[in-house]
Amino acid sequence: MATLEFIEYTPQRLILNSTEELTWVEAATQQKIRSLPMIYWDDGSPWNEANHWAHERATGGYVKLKTIQDQMRHLHKFAQWLETKDAPDWRHFPMNRADRVLVKWRGYLIKCRDELGILAPSTTTARMNACINFYSHCAEFGFISHDSPKWKNIPVIVRYHDTAGFKRTLSRVTTDISIKSRVAKKSTVEEGLLPITGVHMQQLLDFASHGASQELQLMLKLGFFTGARLQTICNLKIGNLERAVPDPDVEGLWCIAVGPGSRPFVETKFDVAGMLRLPEAMLLELKSYAYSVRRMKRQARASKEFKELLLLTTQGNPYERRDDGKRSSAVNSEMVNLRRNAVESGMKFMVDFRFHQTRATYGTLLMKTLLPLGNLQAALEFVRNAMFHKEISTTMTYVKFIEQTKAKVEVANAYTQAFFDLAHKTVVKDW
Repeated sequence: MATLEFIEYTPQRLILNSTEELTWVEAATQQKIRSLPMIYWDDGSPWNEANHWAHERATGGYVKLKTIQDQMRHLHKFAQWLETKDAPDWRHFPMNRADRVLVKWRGYLIKCRDELGILAPSTTTARMNACINFYSHCAEFGFISHDSPKWKNIPVIVRYHDTAGFKRTLSRVTTDISIKSRVAKKSTVEEGLLPITGVHMQQLLDFASHGASQELQLMLKLGFFTGARLQTICNLKIGNLERAVPDPDVEGLWCIAVGPGSRPFVETKFDVAGMLRLPEAMLLELKSYAYSVRRMKRQARASKEFKELLLLTTQGNPYERRDDGKRSSAVNSEMVNLRRNAVESGMKFMVDFRFHQTRATYGTLLMKTLLPLGNLQAALEFVRNAMFHKEISTTMTYVKFIEQTKAKVEVANAYTQAFFDLAHKTVVKDW
């Protein structure tokens, strides 16, 4: 079957040597690319067109390497399907629509989603979109005929909210082979997730204090008390804690800069810059851990590029996915164990718990605290900045959730009280 490999790409250029022969030399002005994804067929030959797609975007500087890796993973699955006996050549686009390679691939993906149940709707949509983007690239560079009957373009109107909260419309083009992923409207936040109650949050953190590693405990606390995404939490460095500054408006609250411009740099989704706000007790607990013997042992095993990370595995590796193209399973493994042990102890709400629900819980509390003040626009902007939302429409989901769900009283009372009680009970260690 076709394979996906990640290489270290060294840019080169042609020069005339002293004997007037063309030779390749390393291009000193261009950076090397670690973990550039490449696809190879079953016989070991490269899929040159797919690899050219990855190379062009990686060297162009306009697409993140992680995005390229994710889309090449989708294309790799396409390549494996192409090598099955019933699949046509990847350039097969006859006039009969049903015989076209992308139409057949689309049907296979829908079967995997609906009949076999082995693909999530979102994965199905992303996999098809990756292939469409690849074929657009092939047509642009002449790898296939630009006039090949690949698909029909269909104009659509997208409605959204601008940064001021006003409704706007945007014209875009889709195709007749795209796979739509429509989800019924639900009273949810943060990618379809629900917050947990204050009582459940306290139960989870109490259980994690003896049923999880100290690193996972800190991740959960950071999620609940700052709303940070796991990507950002796992990218925090000791230098960020040392550069924390007091919040100018709220006593006992500290701010940590993350995103573009932060020093040391901390990754955020969509490269949104901002400040993580956390209680002073939480900051002191993080600093205590940062200089503990436990973390120092992990730091000693880490390679130079990872030594400053706050959270490291026992082998000194990052918890989050690294740039080697492989998906780190460290956090996933710990979360699986935590869920299983928590459910066995009677915490039934943990059956489907996902780490991202810590963020949903934080955002719900924050919005519920601000809405009674009567200024919706100010509340939206504050929550949007606190949660690093790229679009105001994402922040609006919190307002809708609070207004529409029957959990309104619980979020307003029990959860709010539990949240602040827990903040005051945080154990502060000497450091």
